[in-house]
Amino acid sequence: MINPFDDTYFMRKALQEAEVAFEKGEIPVGAIIVVQDRIIARTHNLTELLNDVTAHAEMQAITSAANFLGGKYLTNCTLYVTLEPCQMCAGALYWSQISKIVYAASDEQRGFMAMGSKLHPKTKVVSGILAEEASQLLKRFFIEKRNLN
Repeated sequence: MINPFDDTYFMRKALQEAEVAFEKGEIPVGAIIVVQDRIIARTHNLTELLNDVTAHAEMQAITSAANFLGGKYLTNCTLYVTLEPCQMCAGALYWSQISKIVYAASDEQRGFMAMGSKLHPKTKVVSGILAEEASQLLKRFFIEKRNLN
């Protein structure tokens, strides 16, 4: 039997959140957390709205999922995020013990890979799912932002 709830399906949900961020004037990064094919956290960047440099989509998703589960560990959960997590988010993901991270676009300057950040040894990482769509949204955001200034 084919499972319609694959990484592409859930990354599309994360991209919907990135679109919401875009419409709000936030850097368009969306994130969801899934457990057993069920979305338990759905969010996007809120750094501008909250005036908080730590309000990245991943941080919001970790908090929301932990609240939903009633505990701080996200074992058996998967994070889908439209941009490779930064060093700060990778640290939080390490401590959450999340089982899997799936990200769309790489961040070759500020991503956790470029920064040499570590994840929990049991965390699996998948990259490049809908990377082109996520990259295009980010590029469109920054082009529009430059044209307004």
